[in-house]
Formats: sequence, structure tokens, C-alpha cells
Amino acid sequence: MPAMTLETIERTTAPSPTHSVIWLHGLGADGHDFEPIVPELADARLPGIRFVFPHAPIMPVTLNQGMPMRAWYDLYGLDRDAREDIDGIRATRQAVIELVTREAERGVSREHIVLAGFSQGCAMALYTALRLEHRLAGIIGLSGYLPLRNTLAAERHPANAQTPVFLAHGTQDPVVPMAYAETSRDVLLGLGQPVQWHTYPMPHGLHPQELADIREFLVSVFAD
Repeated sequence: MPAMTLETIERTTAPSPTHSVIWLHGLGADGHDFEPIVPELADARLPGIRFVFPHAPIMPVTLNQGMPMRAWYDLYGLDRDAREDIDGIRATRQAVIELVTREAERGVSREHIVLAGFSQGCAMALYTALRLEHRLAGIIGLSGYLPLRNTLAAERHPANAQTPVFLAHGTQDPVVPMAYAETSRDVLLGLGQPVQWHTYPMPHGLHPQELADIREFLVSVFAD
């Protein structure tokens, strides 16, 4: 798969941000999906943040009868042990790493970057961050799962072995069963990864309390 460059939408909370959050949307959405959360995460305790919302490329998705849509990688099935699109996941990982590098080139230390994602974006955030050779401030995974979980122990990088992970899931999620997220949590905890685990009474989406908890997480990992 050829290298890709991701188009992004950016929102800043201060004129010269010193910290960044790169936020990956879910299957079939785009970078605009989580734009509205920026003011909701505002807090006087937080430094100036650049929120980067990339658009996934448009590709046929096998699970959806080959219909083209924005996706970080192809999906073959909803079963927890369904075949996974390793090449697609790895190609997107490189594109996301380029976004991290771009933030570093713009003067934001990698240790001041949080990689976040929702649903399929959660899967990509976890896959990319845990294998990254530069320490990040934190990882946020919402309503998703850990892809290629059986290779993580061998592939994860020591740089992010102690990076805090915020994992959240809806107890009524009909899209990504909570059991998938619980398995992901248990794999991470089994490897000694620090995980904050949250559940909310909701389907596949965002909960107001979840946003408040994310805000507190950002305050904690961005505290210098």
C-alpha cells in the first residue's frame, strides 16, 4: 500500500499552542466529527492545545458490502477473532506517525502530545501509540478495541510502556461489544500498562460525563 498523507482540520485553544491532541474519527465519519468537543474540553488548568482532526482516506470496506467510505483500514468481520487488515493498519500507522512528527517539527514536544481515537480511530490510536519509539503524554481510546492484540507484547516499544491510557466504553454499545474493550483492557493491564477504565450508560457515542473525565485526564497528563 503506498504511503498516504492525511488531510487535517485544526483547532487551537491559544495563539501559540505548546501541546497537541491528535484525534482519529470512527468508520464512515470524518475529521469534523469531533470538532465540537474542543470548547467542551476547555479548562483553565490546561495549556494551549492544538487539536488535530485528520480525515481517514476513502476506501471500500468489505464489512459494508465493499462500499467506499472513510476508513483507517478494511474490516472483514465483527467477530473478535476475524481476520484483520494488517497492511492497512500498518500503512495508516505510518501516516499517523507523520502527524506526530509534524507536531514535533512545529515545536510541540512529543511528550506533550496525546493520541486519541473513537471506534476504529481508537483501534488506530492504540496500535500506533503503543508501538511508537517516542514517549507520548497519553493515549485515549473511546468505544473501540485493541487491534492485532496478540502481537502487542512482542511489538510494543518501551518508550510508551508506562504511558497512561484512558479507555472508555458504553455499556449498551451495539457496534463494538463491551467485551472487546474489556479484552483490550485486560491485555494492556497484563503487560503492566497504566490504564484508566471508564464505562458509561450509552450506546456507541460520547457521554457528557465522559467528556468531563477526558478533560481531567488531559489535565493530569499535560501537567508539567
